[in-house]
Amino acid sequence: MSGVSLGYQQLAGSGCTSQAKLTVAAAPEIVPAVQSVAESGIDQGGAPGGVCVTVSVSPVEPADMAAALATAHGVGLAGVGQGNGTTVIPDVWVPDSSTWLQRLRTAAPGFATTDGASIARSPVVVAMPEPVASGLGWPNTTLSWDDLLEKITTGTGLRTGIVEPTRDAAGLSGLMALGAAAGAAGAGAQQATTATLRAVATGRSALRGDLLAQFPRSSDVSSISGALRLAMLSEEDVIAYNAAKPPVPLAALYLDPAPTPLDYPFAVMPGTDPAKVAAADGLHQALSTGRFRDKLAAQGLRAADGTWGAGFSAPTGAPSPAGGSPSASPRAGGAAPTRADPAVVDRALSTWSAITAPGRMLAAINVSGTMRGRVPTAGNATRMQVTLQAAQRGLGLFNDDWAVGLWVFSTRLDGSRDYRQLVPIGTLSSQRSELVGALAGITPGQNRDTGLYDTILAAYKEVQDGWQAGRVNSVVILTDGIGNDDPAGLSLESLISKLTALRDDAQPIQLIILGIGDAVNREPLDQITRTTGGGVLIAEDPAKIGDVFLRAIALRPAPR
Repeated sequence: MSGVSLGYQQLAGSGCTSQAKLTVAAAPEIVPAVQSVAESGIDQGGAPGGVCVTVSVSPVEPADMAAALATAHGVGLAGVGQGNGTTVIPDVWVPDSSTWLQRLRTAAPGFATTDGASIARSPVVVAMPEPVASGLGWPNTTLSWDDLLEKITTGTGLRTGIVEPTRDAAGLSGLMALGAAAGAAGAGAQQATTATLRAVATGRSALRGDLLAQFPRSSDVSSISGALRLAMLSEEDVIAYNAAKPPVPLAALYLDPAPTPLDYPFAVMPGTDPAKVAAADGLHQALSTGRFRDKLAAQGLRAADGTWGAGFSAPTGAPSPAGGSPSASPRAGGAAPTRADPAVVDRALSTWSAITAPGRMLAAINVSGTMRGRVPTAGNATRMQVTLQAAQRGLGLFNDDWAVGLWVFSTRLDGSRDYRQLVPIGTLSSQRSELVGALAGITPGQNRDTGLYDTILAAYKEVQDGWQAGRVNSVVILTDGIGNDDPAGLSLESLISKLTALRDDAQPIQLIILGIGDAVNREPLDQITRTTGGGVLIAEDPAKIGDVFLRAIALRPAPR
């Protein structure tokens, strides 16, 4: 397990016939509180059969543990990467947010933890240097999300930062809150979302410590004006920052609706020994007491219901369900935290990846006759219409650094070839309008079939021939129907053989096949993408293709 073991505590001290160790990995900021309770003794921790259990609590960054778990389950999480080989999976994991568990469950259905109840909470806030916040009316005036978005996107000098949302739960919560606010802008929602996320992305940091170091280090006007002026952080981050007595303290702004808070779930890992599960239950009970709430308060954390214990250094304006004073019970006056909808988490991360990650992509769209089929859930628009709308929205998210090309395919579109190039792969800075025009002109053929396999091979070669380092190089195929129905073209076996020979792990190319409708034959498509890297995503309801297209764009390895 990464981190330093902070000690052991026997849960049942008499009548032991054997001993077992319960390993707990927790977000670093909550470790002292958990460790203190474990060291004080836990009456309910005795395991059956005379087995006595000791507890070892270690600090592990949530992203590092998520990477280790993803690697163990043979999946990847966007922005997290593979495990470092040294992080050991514990019996109990206490990350800072349930979104880590949600992301892992979405990627790996076999990842099934038990318990998962919250043991602490920290709201996600808008953090500003106090002089900057005062200039916006704090603490007497409440800033709205609309006010904040306007200041972020209109060049007011409100330099904004965020910790990389794919690796930081508070950053992800802030991203979702900003995205929801921008998405309420009516007809201009996509433009507002894109502008907001691009503005935030310019100030992103890989590590929380790097972001905090960008706040003003001096109280003079020039230092404040040139430093970071706004960031999405947890309340605990602000409390810890101010406890160090910086020259310019941070204000915590609590906007309504509040972002999803950090909720510190107590997750027992799948496959944990029954004796250890019983011990974990005893530890969890001990972490549900008023004593633990007071330990949390010393670390700048709230109890699971949002109340706080004695000694909590509440930021100015901090809301408390218990009216700002400790209650007789940690459950009094509060409620369980609201957890993020997994679909919202997925959409936020996919949109972020599309906007911020550099890419070089060739998109090939099926124009066979089946794309004329109607979609009742999309106002009876055709499959082609909903596909093009999704592609146009996706194109609007990409910044000018992206390189994008566009093909169409069916059968015999260009002599004997099943595909035709509409726009070569090139940077959007020089050909965005050309791509927009080409998309608008695409129409499906009346009596054409689907030459899928020949198109995949040709598109793969095209991307490989111009492969670029520092970008994610990918092929995205958008198609419906049963798959390949060109009898004169490649067989599945021949395509896989040729792709296997072409694959170069030093220059990876992601092949992403986006299937539209419920008639897609997935098995051969999975065989193909297992050969190349990438994946198959199916929009069984074509009206949902916009979200699936975003997921397809995010389904990419880190650029080499």
